[in-house]
Amino acid sequence: MKNRMLVGAVALISVAALGGCGVITGSDDSGGKKVTIWLMKDSVSPDFLDRFKKSYEEAHSSVELEFKIQSWSGIGPKVIDALGGKDTPDVIEVGNTQVAQYAQSGGLRDLTLESMRDLGSEDWLPGLAEPGSIGGVQYGIPWYAANRVVIYNKDLFEQAGITSPPKTRAQWIADSKKLNHDGNQGMYLPGQNWYVLAGFIWDEGGELANEKGGDWQGALNSSAALRGMEFYQELQALGDGPKDADEEKPPQGNVFAEGNVAQIISTPSTATLIEKANPELKGKLGYFPIPGKTAKSPGSVFTGGSDLIVPEKAHQRSTGIDVIKELAGAKWQEVLAKTMSYVPNKSTLAHVIEGEESTAAMAEGAAEGHATPNSPQWAAVEADNPIKLYMTAVLQGGDPAKEARTASEKITAALAGS
Repeated sequence: MKNRMLVGAVALISVAALGGCGVITGSDDSGGKKVTIWLMKDSVSPDFLDRFKKSYEEAHSSVELEFKIQSWSGIGPKVIDALGGKDTPDVIEVGNTQVAQYAQSGGLRDLTLESMRDLGSEDWLPGLAEPGSIGGVQYGIPWYAANRVVIYNKDLFEQAGITSPPKTRAQWIADSKKLNHDGNQGMYLPGQNWYVLAGFIWDEGGELANEKGGDWQGALNSSAALRGMEFYQELQALGDGPKDADEEKPPQGNVFAEGNVAQIISTPSTATLIEKANPELKGKLGYFPIPGKTAKSPGSVFTGGSDLIVPEKAHQRSTGIDVIKELAGAKWQEVLAKTMSYVPNKSTLAHVIEGEESTAAMAEGAAEGHATPNSPQWAAVEADNPIKLYMTAVLQGGDPAKEARTASEKITAALAGS
């Protein structure tokens, strides 16, 4: 599936200068090799590629790196063709939740050894690392991450007498009730923001779906998942978010920009859109991780991002793996985080973005990151998403247990390919 959550985040930095052409960069002492790397449009800036090019060329002498920029639209079939041997590149950037789909083809290189020996996989963010591991084999190397945080209006918090962001769910609800007065919305939360619901379900110990013996079963009707939905209901009621739409209908950043919304849950990139729509809010936006049940740790979040994979049929597999080691290593992770405002792939690198309020809030939340069920059929669930319909039904007064059973049955059928 598409690297959904980051589309808004990375679109802020254009790589139009790269166009669809290959960008030549780098070299290695192993003798006259060209390594072709597919990167997704807007994932990195021209500045990042220029810096990587210069460094790599200085350190190596005879490997030519050819970067080809790809569009997210229609990328799935193109990658499948490449894994089958059609114009196969040596390295491919993919959305972290796409790895299972591509691994099913049998065309990915096993990178488990490199992960453990060279890349410090024990410190990877779980929301990036887990989707890249299928059946105990690491096919995807985590590259970068982003996740949702709470964006808030500092003026409205001050007017309500709230001097610091909440650290627990209970305090979050109490603060949101204070903010939900005098024509202001305490929390604008659309009824179908299922990524946010997923975090609440994970906080309660639940899952969207569970695997048993290779078969997947929808799990929205578990007691833990129902508790997550109950908390979503409580929070959603503290504003005027539509019960039958997601965060894009209307765009929640535009709603926040009107000035009477105290909080939304989104990636920090939305702040740029808010300030563009209402310049008076520039400098008045704050960020904090989604609060957890206790102050010991923030709430769980869906981690979006990208992994790097190596096709089994790549001509320059070993050299491609060496390039991945550079891109996923500490030096270039720090450059990437500071250049693109991403979360680094390791929890031990969180310090590199200290002082950046929005990115630091993301990094804190990323420590509690999760991914969608690691099934190659999960894209089919999202294509006709029963979770959204379930949420709307409950928010409009439907019986949660009944609606959850119905949605879980639809998830099970989709994951079974029926």
